[in-house]
Amino acid sequence: MGELLDYMRAYNLMRKYGINAAQAKYVSSAQDAVKFAGGKPVVLKVISSKAIHKSKNGVVKLGLSRSDEIKAAYSYLKSKAERLGLRPYKILIQHMAKNGVEIIVGGKTDQQFGKLVLIGLGGIYVEVFKDVAIRLCPLRRYDAEAMIGQLRSKSVVAPNRRAEKMLSNVLLKVSKMIYNEKISELDLNPIIVTDTNYVAVDLRFITS
Repeated sequence: MGELLDYMRAYNLMRKYGINAAQAKYVSSAQDAVKFAGGKPVVLKVISSKAIHKSKNGVVKLGLSRSDEIKAAYSYLKSKAERLGLRPYKILIQHMAKNGVEIIVGGKTDQQFGKLVLIGLGGIYVEVFKDVAIRLCPLRRYDAEAMIGQLRSKSVVAPNRRAEKMLSNVLLKVSKMIYNEKISELDLNPIIVTDTNYVAVDLRFITS
């Protein structure tokens, strides 16, 4: 069984491979969080191996921009983490992503086949529609484009050639990262996709 990789180490690994992730850092005080936000909308999350599903555990606060909102959310999350017994934990702050289509890009190591990459509708729709495509690493561009074309939701996920190329590039970069690094499992869910860009807003890596 592998170990859950620290969020910021996962974030830096994403940056190493040129995969967009929401700008983030750990904060140790409410004032530190306010300074990071700089008046822009942010998200505060409790990061703990005991709280993988942050929304279900109630340890995430979205759409914070005013300093009083951020300070109140920081205090609430600290208190909630203590009540739930989530130690050790850290408080992460992120810039809010713009609205867009939520997709998932995942990966895992299969004992028989080796390392695999997955793409599909993200967020709550993963379990509802189970609309995903899977291929073996390392991917070629043909493989990445075929995965996107296989999705029933292709017209939503990649409505035009520019979006298809953008997501193909994401799949190729994730494939390279999984193939080169000691990663047995990863979950980028959701990745928020707009007409011109994408950003991963939640990262979960298991090391091998």
